[in-house]
Amino acid sequence: MPKIKPSKLIMAVVIAIALIATGWYFLKPEEQPTQYITAEVTQGDIENSVLATGVLEATKMVSVGAQVSGQVKRMYVQLGDQVKQGQLIAQIDSVRQENDLKTAEASIKNQMAQLAVRQANLAKVEAEYNRQKAMYAQDATSRSELESALASYKTAQADITAINAQIEQSRLTLATAKEDLGYTQIVAPMDGTIVAIVTEEGQTVNANQSAPTIVKLAKLDTMTIKAEISEADVMKVEEGQMVYFTTLGNSEKKIYAKLRQVEPAPNSINTDTNTSSSSSSSAVYYNALFDVPNEDGKLRIDMTAQVYIVLDEARNVLTIPAAAIQTSNRPQRPNRGEGTQETRGEGRPRSEESAARDESRADNAKGERPARLELSDAERALVEQGKVQRAMVRVLQADGTAKLTPVLIGLNNRVTAQVIKGLKRGDQVVIADGSDTSNDGAKRSGGGRSGAGPMRM
Repeated sequence: MPKIKPSKLIMAVVIAIALIATGWYFLKPEEQPTQYITAEVTQGDIENSVLATGVLEATKMVSVGAQVSGQVKRMYVQLGDQVKQGQLIAQIDSVRQENDLKTAEASIKNQMAQLAVRQANLAKVEAEYNRQKAMYAQDATSRSELESALASYKTAQADITAINAQIEQSRLTLATAKEDLGYTQIVAPMDGTIVAIVTEEGQTVNANQSAPTIVKLAKLDTMTIKAEISEADVMKVEEGQMVYFTTLGNSEKKIYAKLRQVEPAPNSINTDTNTSSSSSSSAVYYNALFDVPNEDGKLRIDMTAQVYIVLDEARNVLTIPAAAIQTSNRPQRPNRGEGTQETRGEGRPRSEESAARDESRADNAKGERPARLELSDAERALVEQGKVQRAMVRVLQADGTAKLTPVLIGLNNRVTAQVIKGLKRGDQVVIADGSDTSNDGAKRSGGGRSGAGPMRM
């Protein structure tokens, strides 16, 4: 067997390595670019609101009842009728009240006749007294006769006073009888709509035991919405805030109003039980009231309303999904009295380390640092006041990479955020990486929502 020279062996190995390297270079699988889930920067409206459930009530509702006992002879209204103040609603049997009135009138006539008799007697005894007094002055009569005449005269005067008092009492009885007779006619105390008929024709009512209700009358031209606000949100709500609601029957139509009042105590205070002994786990709700016109009559009592109390809003502004916002890459200052923030690794704050991790994952072009966001004095003041905040977003570039970009964020309702500076309309912001399984929620919905109001576009 011929011996292979070392130089040839080395050359063969080099050739083989070169062939393998060449084959790997041409045959290796191409690196797939990172896939991103993006959303476009758009122009629209955004609001932050408190969500509540409300019930529609009549602005004013009165239970029209009977003040006298008797049988309801006739009803003059039907359910849904529009009535005016003073209009006759029902008639109660008035026989007993008419008899009481006649009795009172007869009693007065009798007492007036007695008064005439006593007045005549008074005139008689007065004349006798005057005669006895003249005779006594001439020593023509005794003193006892004079005193007897005087006593008769004073007795007659007392009888007149007594009968006048009886007549006055009878006149009061007569007035009461006339009023009771008037109560047999049930009239409307105000303009409104008959929303309930409680007592029917032929039914007997007893006003001595209770105040029986004949009908319920309500003003429906204006409705009051009573919305239940949880104790977690009630401190954000105040009088004068804009509010709107939708009904189950027409969820597309928004009806706007101004918040009229937030009741100072929950409904539980209206019970006789001691509220301090109630369970701390029980939910506490406060009623927020506002009024809306109801000219067309489509809003009805006890309808359910989905109520939105607007805390803040911005119109015709640039918006992005809240899921696209990342933590700012600027180190956060420690809060006063709290020491330094919890750190990892080489002592950097979590926010800084998270931003660095985001920056490395963002495939920023050629490892460049994000551009600095230049702010005006007014914008810096808003940042200091906490009304706006700095943040970072990843913007999709023409070459398919994502560039980390600083932005200034205004209103953020956890679903949509307002962009004040840093982006322009039409930019594509990254919500999540296609391979990032931790952002499945963002892939499905574009971000989550936690206790914030809806976006209004």
